[in-house]
This record gives sequence, C-alpha cells and structure tokens, in this order.
Amino acid sequence: MAFDFHERGLRIAVANMEIQGNASYTLEGHESGFATNRLITGNPAELRKHFGGREDNGLVLIEADAPLANVKSHMKAGEAATKLPANIKALSEFFDMLLIDTPPFLGVIMTAAVVTSNYMLLPMEMEAYSLHGMNKMIAVIGDLRKQNPKLRFLDMVPNKVDARKPRHVGKLTDLRTAHPQLVTPISIGSRDSIAEALGEQRPVWKIKKTAARVATKEVRALAPQYVFEKMEIT
Repeated sequence: MAFDFHERGLRIAVANMEIQGNASYTLEGHESGFATNRLITGNPAELRKHFGGREDNGLVLIEADAPLANVKSHMKAGEAATKLPANIKALSEFFDMLLIDTPPFLGVIMTAAVVTSNYMLLPMEMEAYSLHGMNKMIAVIGDLRKQNPKLRFLDMVPNKVDARKPRHVGKLTDLRTAHPQLVTPISIGSRDSIAEALGEQRPVWKIKKTAARVATKEVRALAPQYVFEKMEIT
C-alpha cells in the first residue's frame, strides 16, 4: 500500500510499530534514521528538527527499534495516547499520509495508534486463531472509537486466503455472511509472489512473473480503488 500511494505522488511515512520489524525490512532502503520508539516517547520539537533538515523521495520509513519493546512495560496507555498525536501532528507538516503497522494484539502501542488514527484497516487470516478473537476485537475498536470519534474503520481484509483449501473458503464465506458490512469485497490470496516481493523489498507489480499478475490485481484493487474511495482521496 505504501508503494502504491507513493507512486501516486503522495508523500508517505510508514511507522513500523511491530517489534518484529517486517515492514522495516521491506522498506529499509527508505529508512529515515528516526525510530518508532522516538515517535511515541519523543516530542514534536525533536521530530521537526530531524525531518525539517532532510531530503527524501517521498517515501520514508520510521523504523522499528529494540527500545520499542520497552514502551509497553515502561509507558502507560494514556501517556502514549497523548504523546503520539502531538508527534503525528508535527509529522503532518512533512507528509501527506502516515501508515502505521501495529502489533496484532491490543496493548499500549496499538491503543495509542488507534486513538490517534483517522482510519483503520484490519488484515484477517482465515485461521481459527485469527477468527476466534474477532468479535472481541470489533467490540474493543468500538470502545476506542469513543475516545477517537474521528476514527473510521475501513473494514477487515481477508488476507493470505488459500482458495485451494476448503477450510479457508468456508471461513471466508462464514465471515462475510456474519459481518457483511465489515469485510472488504477484496481478499488477498496466499501467493508466493507477494512473499517474494516483500523479501526483495519491492512492490509485487515489479515482480516479472506471470504468477504475480493476479497478486498485483488484488493489491491494486485494495489500495488505490477500495481504500482511496473509502478515504475519499482523489
């Protein structure tokens, strides 16, 4: 999604708040030198000093770092939810959009991100462990929206769907039947070309293989078409 938005001329920052750092690996060629830990614990003046004096190509990574793991144990949710919005407001002076990759579980980091954001998109795998806590997650998001009324939930995205597995197909059907208004009409398949693209640190549409065409079609349908329309980006 970051690659797609960037190609459309938007100035994009990606904050990798997941300590595993998958997004940081894929986007390491766009590192800003400003870590996500500082985005949560720092201050606007520090941020303006860093980004005000640098040049970039319009796509910037705010990378995950080791101290990020300490945030959840050394910082209260209320403090993080106060500092992060102030820093993101300063960041908006340099970028059109910030994409935040959060941990998959609710905690200090995810809570701060949700109560700060304008939009939320929730990837969902068609496995029992993912679907089991879905109703609870929907309820939690509803509670957090009371703290952040401007938050718009852009639906759940069925992700890594293997159409060859009846289990996946069945769970996807059940999900869309149970929550027709909360699931995107687009699903992202479990495809080697996507994993290859992430490993090669480039968008899937730059993988020159026939198998990548279907993946490209799915990703393009989600990012520029569905998400742009929902966010009313022209």
